[in-house]
Amino acid sequence: MDYGHGFVERSSGTAHESMGIGITHLGSGSRGNATIVSSGDCNVLVDCGFSLKQTEKRLGIAGFEPNSIDSIVVTHHHKDHSGSALRASKKWGSKLHCNLGTASKMGWDLMEECTTFGNLERVQFSSELSMLPVPVPHDDADNVALIASDGNGDRAAIVTDLGEAPQDLIKHLSGCNHISIEANYDHQRLVGGPYPDSLKRRISGRGGHLSNRQAGEILLEVLHDDLESIVLCHLSEKNNAPHLAESEVLMAIGDRFAGNISISKQLGPEFSYWTGQSEPNSIVAA
Repeated sequence: MDYGHGFVERSSGTAHESMGIGITHLGSGSRGNATIVSSGDCNVLVDCGFSLKQTEKRLGIAGFEPNSIDSIVVTHHHKDHSGSALRASKKWGSKLHCNLGTASKMGWDLMEECTTFGNLERVQFSSELSMLPVPVPHDDADNVALIASDGNGDRAAIVTDLGEAPQDLIKHLSGCNHISIEANYDHQRLVGGPYPDSLKRRISGRGGHLSNRQAGEILLEVLHDDLESIVLCHLSEKNNAPHLAESEVLMAIGDRFAGNISISKQLGPEFSYWTGQSEPNSIVAA
């Protein structure tokens, strides 16, 4: 059910009030990534890697009008994260944000088309939502993880496309109530799969992607009592499977985590999380 500002029906059948931080993955994987981060009346789209038509369709399923997206943040220039960002920004009237390296690789005009931020330089979208970009290693990209804050103590992280977690990232993840983190590949599937050895080395290297095991180890390191929910995302369709990712992460964090784990798949959206609750809100297409 659409409640006007992207609110979705909770399992109890009532609308979620505008409080805390909302995280809605429109879809995640090698063919496209986009996530809505909401707080109060502010909605920010993190990455815009689907076609414009597909992004608008997925926004509608999640209960958002395109013109309700105040800003778009692109984490890095790879097409599955940046594909329709500029077109969406111009059509919806949304501000486009990225770092200088991404703007340069995309050829975006710094005066007319986007606003740039620096590493570890907080971006304030409204009085109720800001994000801290934390640099992470990924191929030839100037990629960032994002730590969202509502200004009242709630924090949520979106972390994809990295081969390892720098200490700055570990430090900022340690205080989050929600973490969306990639679990890109199962090591055995990657090693035994059809990719050439050079690509396997790139994926599993420092500038590649996180394996299920690495994701579990990072989560174990940052685990704390106020971590309510985890979403595993950016799963490889060839080198992973949802049950493999979930089982390996659960094996790592074990009984120490009392919250909820979900998987963001390529075809979304399927759910939203809000800080302050561990159970997701289901999204059902009309």
